[in-house]
This record gives sequence, C-alpha cells and structure tokens, in this order.
Amino acid sequence: MKAFERGKRSHQSSYKLLKNQGLPLLCSQKTMLIPNASKWCLEEMVKFINCKEEREQKVIPIFYHVDPSEVRNQREIYKIAFSRHEKNADEEKRGKIRRWKTAMREAGKLAGYDVKVDSYESEIIQDIIKEICGTIPMVLDVDEKIVGMDSRLEKLVSRLEIQSNGVRMVGVGGLGGIGKTTIITALYNKISNQFRSTSFLTNVREESTKDSGLLKFQQQLLDDTLGVKGQLTLKKIHEGVKEIKDKLSSKKVLVFVDDIDDSRRLEHLVGKHSWFGHGSRIIITRRKKDLLKAHEVDYIYEVDKLNEVKALQFFCSYAFRQCVPGKGYGDLSIQVVRYADRLPLALKVLGSLLFRKGVKDWKSELKKLQEVPNMEITNVLKISYDGLDHTQKMIFLDFACFFKGAHVEIVTQVLDGSGFKAESGINALVDRCLITISTNKKIEMHDSLAQMDKEIVYKECPNESGERSRLWKHEDVCRVLTINTKIEGMLLNDQCTSEHEIKFTFEAFKRMTRLRVLIVNNNQVQLFEDITFPSHDLTYLYWAGYSLASLPSNFHANSLVFLYLKDNNIKRLSERKLVS
Repeated sequence: MKAFERGKRSHQSSYKLLKNQGLPLLCSQKTMLIPNASKWCLEEMVKFINCKEEREQKVIPIFYHVDPSEVRNQREIYKIAFSRHEKNADEEKRGKIRRWKTAMREAGKLAGYDVKVDSYESEIIQDIIKEICGTIPMVLDVDEKIVGMDSRLEKLVSRLEIQSNGVRMVGVGGLGGIGKTTIITALYNKISNQFRSTSFLTNVREESTKDSGLLKFQQQLLDDTLGVKGQLTLKKIHEGVKEIKDKLSSKKVLVFVDDIDDSRRLEHLVGKHSWFGHGSRIIITRRKKDLLKAHEVDYIYEVDKLNEVKALQFFCSYAFRQCVPGKGYGDLSIQVVRYADRLPLALKVLGSLLFRKGVKDWKSELKKLQEVPNMEITNVLKISYDGLDHTQKMIFLDFACFFKGAHVEIVTQVLDGSGFKAESGINALVDRCLITISTNKKIEMHDSLAQMDKEIVYKECPNESGERSRLWKHEDVCRVLTINTKIEGMLLNDQCTSEHEIKFTFEAFKRMTRLRVLIVNNNQVQLFEDITFPSHDLTYLYWAGYSLASLPSNFHANSLVFLYLKDNNIKRLSERKLVS
C-alpha cells in the first residue's frame, strides 16, 4: 500500500493531514508492495483503516495488478512477506504485525478499483478522480477579512458537541447584518470534513415564500445528503417530508438552514431530531429567537457585535486594506466605527464606500450619514422591521424617537396608557434582536436601527414635517408649532440651539389632538398663559423649565402615566381640577 511517496512525508504528518482535512483515502495494492522496505506503507495502511473506523472516513482501495482476494486472505507473496517480518520478531513486533494483517484484511474487503494488467488505466484514473471529487466536501466562500472569527467558531463547535452520538440542533440568532451567515459559512468549512453527508441551504426566507420554493429546498437537502441528484424528484411538500424522514433517519448528516423566518417551512425541512441519524448536526440561523425556541433547538448562540478594537480592524480591512487606519485618518475612522455601532455589515459597507477617498470626502460622507442613512445597510435592517405587526412597529418607532435609554418599566406604563400592550410588543422586539434591555433596565437599540426608524417616520411625509407622526429635530418642531395637525410625539432637547426663544402658543397646540408623547428639555421655550393641551391621549409629559405657574385649565390627565416638570415655576398644579 502506497499513499505518499517515501521520504516526502512521515506517517505521523500524513495521519494528521487525514484527520484534519478529512479527504477520502486512496489505498494502492501492488505485488511489489511488501519487500523489507514496506514497513512504512503498512503503518500508513493501519492509520487509514483507523480513520475509517473511528471517523467514518471513506477509503478507496485500488488493487493494482493484484487480486483483491489475495490481499484479503494474504496468500502467495503476502504470506511470504509476513513470514519474513515474523522471523526473529519479539513480542512487540509480533503485535505490530498482527495490526498490519488486520488492516490489510479490512482493506481487501472494501469495494474499490481492480486494475488488471490489460486495463485502460487512463479511464480508471478518470473514474477515481470523479469519485474523489464527489466525496470531498465543497468549500464555501467566506469573508476572509472578518476578525474575531476563531473565538466564535470555538464556542459554536463546543456547543455542537460533535463527538457525542445524539442528534443536536443549534440555533444562531442575532440582528440582521451582525454576521450570522458569515459565521456559519466558516463553521461549515471547519467541520464539514467530519461528515459524509452535508447540505447548506441558503436564503431560505427569500426563496421559499411559495410552496415551490420550499419544495426546491427539500429536493436540495435530499440531493446533497444522499448524492442522488436527478434520481429522486419531489412533487409535493408532504412527499418531501416523508422522504426526508425515511431516507435520513438512519444517516449521519450535517445540515445548515440559513435565514429562515417561518415555523412551517422549518418544520417541513428539519422538523424533528428523530428525522436524522445518530451523530447528525443541524444548524439554523434566524433573527427571531422565539422560532428557534419553539423548534426546541438544543442551544441558541446569539451573535454579538464586535468589540471596539476588532470593529476598527474590520473596518480598516475594507477602508485601507490593512488592519490599522491610514495616516491622517485615525479620528475619522473612529467616528465611522462609532456611527456603525460595531455592526459588521455597516462597517463593511462604509469601509468599501470610503476606500481610496480623501479626507475631505470622508468628512462629507460622515456629515451626509448623520442626515441620510446608507440604504444598503437600511435595506438589510428593515427586513426585521417589516416582520412586525402594527402595534410592534408603533412601539419600535417610539423607542427610536423618544425612549432610547429610558427605563423600561416607565416606558411600559406609558405604552400601556396608549393601548399598545407593551409587554408583548417589547418581548417581540427583544426576540428579534431589535432592542435589548440592559441590566439596569434601560432600553438599548443599535444606532443604525434608530436611524432607520427615524427615516421611516421621515418618509411618512418628506416635504411636510407637520404631517409626520413623530418629531425630534429642532427645526421641524419649530415649524409645526404653527402649522401642525397630526403629531403623536414630539421631542425638543437641549442639543437644539437657537438664537431666539421658541414660542409655544395657543394655536401651536390647538390642533395637536393626537399628541401622546411630549418631551421638552430646552430652557429657551417661552409659554403663553392661553396655552392648551386638547389631546386626550397624552401619556408622557416631560418638561424641563416649565415657565407657567400652573398647568392649563383644560389639561386632560385621563391617559397620563408619566409627568415630570423639572426646574419649573409651578405654584399650583392647575387653576381647577384636572380633567380625568
């Protein structure tokens, strides 16, 4: 048996290669195989057979000018050669010879290629190449610039528990653009060589909206894992479910289902652990963790943002094609990373956008991004927003415009006061990784998501701020104080500066009949005695520097949940009893 040319590689290194790379093993049997110099080849054969038994790796024997039965039964030249090895052998060597014999016997039992003296060797070589190419797992294209991948893969691999014999399903969750697909692609390349049957199903959400798309993925799953492309044709989804259960229940497989958003589709592709053979591993990516929990996956790995150092390195790999900022770009690079809030998608898009551009262009792009979000980033993030129901969208927009960083318990009461069923809505946003609740109960949201939400509100009516549901910009607030009709929420903070006082008049509030949230944190606001709050829906009122001696006489408090008047001139709460 000859696997590597003598003198080119030791059997220790070849065995390491076989374990790490998982390639099919090619065993060549020759009549000249076992002279006195054949010990190295015999040791190689033992290693190959061990790999086959321990790791279920495929071995392809080539019986070159020798009958397989001679190898299997160790007759003629093999018998003579082993007799020579056994001559004057001590007990240690006799044990080694027994291992050689056992390995050769097992190799002789395997189906392979019988190359006779009169065979057309070129044709056989082509057949061997074809079989090997069909056995080697494909290597998927993955972003080589991503940093911090090794530690993430190490954690994921540990959760897969590949050495255990049971079937294990692992979910990978996280915000859109966080790098879920990149991570599982790298994971596939790392572990696919440990499985004889693999399948990687991509873009399931986009391409399986109709039954025909779902059927296509069922077909791909069977074709990939069974190696029967063109031999089995599915016509109905229920037929696909039956074939998957029947054909794969006794087969060890590695299956990746990337970006799936519907429980029905998931159930029809990888429905239960029992559908797959012992040792199988199923990896599923999903933005919504509740779907993964409902599917009873064994573990959910949530992908976190990059830390600041790795985020800067990742951004620089695109902006400068190196891991550090170019000369004169250090502070600008840090500004971009902060704007992207360490989201890999945003870092990649912005780095590519700014590549080979001058400092002046960088400053211009940064200024533009503060006003208009990058659409390539927004389009990915908006997929999660589009999956929300109406109430969840309303809550999400309120968070972005008014309550980012606010205490969740106070905001919950405010939202309940608006009839939004806050707890359910907040849980849905957390589940989709659109917000997080910090340990001190504060609402946290990715900056790119907050900017996307504000862009959604802006597009309600781009040309007229008074027709939008929420306002947070100083110039928009000042404008609607005279012309507004549809405002539900308004924020005027201390970052809004003006050379003149801002006047809140009777007419300014007269038409704000839908106002739910009003936040004023600006000491340049001047109030007039005849001001009125006609809205019955006001649930949240925060006013720093309230200048009047009392609240308006017609102030409606029936929906009010939160009232905070900081640094005020209040002498009595109202001229009369509050309307409630």
